[in-house]
Amino acid sequence: METQVCIIGGGPSGLMLSQLLHLKGIDTIVLERQTRDYVLSRIRAGVLEAGFAELMREAQVGDRMDREGELHDGVYISSDSHMHRIDIKRLTGKSVMVYGQTELTRDLYEGRDKMGGKVIHEVQNVVLHDLKTDKPHVTYDLKGESHRIVCDYVIGADGFHGVSRKSIPEDVLREYEKVYPFGWLGVLSETRPVSEELIYARGARGFALCSLRSRVLSRYYVQVPLTDKVEEWSDDAFWAELKARLPEEVAARLETGPTIEKSIAPLRGFVAEPMRYGNLFLSGDAAHIVPPTGAKGLNTAASDIYYLYHALVDHYLSGDDTGIDTYSEKALARAWKTQRFSWWLTSLLHSFPDTSTYDQRLQQIELDYLFSSEAAQKSMAENYVGLPF
Repeated sequence: METQVCIIGGGPSGLMLSQLLHLKGIDTIVLERQTRDYVLSRIRAGVLEAGFAELMREAQVGDRMDREGELHDGVYISSDSHMHRIDIKRLTGKSVMVYGQTELTRDLYEGRDKMGGKVIHEVQNVVLHDLKTDKPHVTYDLKGESHRIVCDYVIGADGFHGVSRKSIPEDVLREYEKVYPFGWLGVLSETRPVSEELIYARGARGFALCSLRSRVLSRYYVQVPLTDKVEEWSDDAFWAELKARLPEEVAARLETGPTIEKSIAPLRGFVAEPMRYGNLFLSGDAAHIVPPTGAKGLNTAASDIYYLYHALVDHYLSGDDTGIDTYSEKALARAWKTQRFSWWLTSLLHSFPDTSTYDQRLQQIELDYLFSSEAAQKSMAENYVGLPF
């Protein structure tokens, strides 16, 4: 087989790039290791930056998002039971969209189906070849048969454990990582959200987050030690701990019930440089991971796709390679800014083991400054709603 762009990874970023390029007449093939049902079963982030929402509309898959998604104009931060609201809309003129990753992935799949997009699932033994040449190729196995795709460019959108980043020689690749000493225990429940806007809660017992997927589907998290196991947490124990970390008036109206998904996610920051090797381009979790505190993982992947989309359109339709040649530099500049914001918000709101009383006091002073300073709130709002592409 031959194509112009071979995309490794059929998650939202890979599907988004395929959809956008197809609309410009650029041929793509997407390879995905898992089944379509498996991809659609993943429970992930649900806060979309304004730029991501606009990209969904440009890809002609944003109608359901605009109908069913929740526009949020602000977020709450609770510190020692006191609630403070950051008015994102007033400070930036923009809002964020709350719309689950599962739903937007479904929309992207439907968009690919309508256009006859080529998405090949359950591929095995994917290998990238001749990446430094003008005609790289990708080999893979499917149902016991070997296949080969010749292309102009390979896009690695296959996540942290995928083959794409591992295809860059070790003497070329530089990796930066920070592992946090705690995780998030998260649950999904068919209950009414406790708040119409997200609540980030900081207190002596640790961090908690009240989020949502819809008016009848809630997503909640509490900070836990990395040694904790999911099976050690009953539903009753989770609800009791969440209530203990929220202001009394919020805890009093919290609707509880059986959870339909429960998991513990470790927190880490990770960046791989460069994001280009020959005609291979990394995007999303293949190149960078952020702690979920600022809801930046999926959104940073979207900014990578934005840069790649415009770079490839300029190449094929105008013969301009500026975007291709500067992709790694531009994508990394924005990725590191989201690392900074996610690190700052994580450091501000979580309890760290063995933290000195000095550091604890500074953490509180930082929060006091945020709540009292219009400039500090605007800085947070600008980052939360999404820095410009």
